Amino acid sequence: MFPKPPTPGPPSPDTPPDSSRIGHGPVVPWALAAIVLVSGLVVFTCCFCLFRKRCRRRTGKKIQAQAQVHLQEVKGLGQSYIDKVQPEVEELEPVPSGPGQQVADKHDLGRLQYSLDYDFQSGQLMVGILQAEGLAALDLGGSSDPYVRVYLLPDKRRRHETKVHRQTLNPHFGETFAFKVPYVELGGRVLVMAVYDFDRFSRNDAIGEVRVPMSSVDLGRPVQAWRELQAAPREEQEKLGDICFSLRYVPTAGKLTVIVLEAKNLKKMDVGGLSDPYVKVHLLQGGKKVRKKKTTIKKNTLNPYYNEAFSFEVPCDQVQVSSDLSLTSA
Repeated sequence: MFPKPPTPGPPSPDTPPDSSRIGHGPVVPWALAAIVLVSGLVVFTCCFCLFRKRCRRRTGKKIQAQAQVHLQEVKGLGQSYIDKVQPEVEELEPVPSGPGQQVADKHDLGRLQYSLDYDFQSGQLMVGILQAEGLAALDLGGSSDPYVRVYLLPDKRRRHETKVHRQTLNPHFGETFAFKVPYVELGGRVLVMAVYDFDRFSRNDAIGEVRVPMSSVDLGRPVQAWRELQAAPREEQEKLGDICFSLRYVPTAGKLTVIVLEAKNLKKMDVGGLSDPYVKVHLLQGGKKVRKKKTTIKKNTLNPYYNEAFSFEVPCDQVQVSSDLSLTSA
């Protein structure tokens, strides 16, 4: 009457096995050795990486410290050179400056001997430039080419000049110049005797000068005296204009070409405020004029345009010559 209990059959292949029935077999020895080896390798790798990282930190700090030391040495070396080359401001001696100040000291300029005599019959002042000694050397060779310029202020246009004495610091001039000045007007004049160093190719340099107020001189008898040269005040150079030219030399042909292009802002020479300028070109050799040429005359202009070329035959062994361009108004 009662139903029969189900008969247990074989398990279905889809049914998972019972874990309680799984048996634990023995562990193979080589597997255990492999696990230990891999674990040790991992631990060794980690320790090695940490050691490398720590060594890098120490090396970086050491290099940085060395760089700072080298930088300090370079700074110290640079400061030592600055101290040697550039002195402190307190160590510099003050240099006096002024409109008449020159490089040479007034005691090193030399002295000048002169004579004065007034001719009451002709109304002339006779100025004698006798000699100079101990002049300052302004040339590179340790000498000078002195000459003396004489004039009576305030009139600087009427002036006289002595001859140039080459390469000497103790020239003997022995020249006399006459100034036609009424005796009643002579008291307000100042006699200036300026000593210059002659330079052929540039502006002459002032060595020094002697100024004699005529009101302080007794002209009742001839006067002869020595005076120390004083630094001459700087004169403003008169603006005469500008000239544009070019030079070309061909060594193979031995040909020197001078091209006079133009001139600008020339000095007014005519009554109407203009000029008739032309240019003279002189070829100098050994201080002597060898050849000369000139441009055409440009009428009534202060800004002439020429664009004229001149050629000179100059061999290669004589190329150290000089050309002199002088602008003249017709």
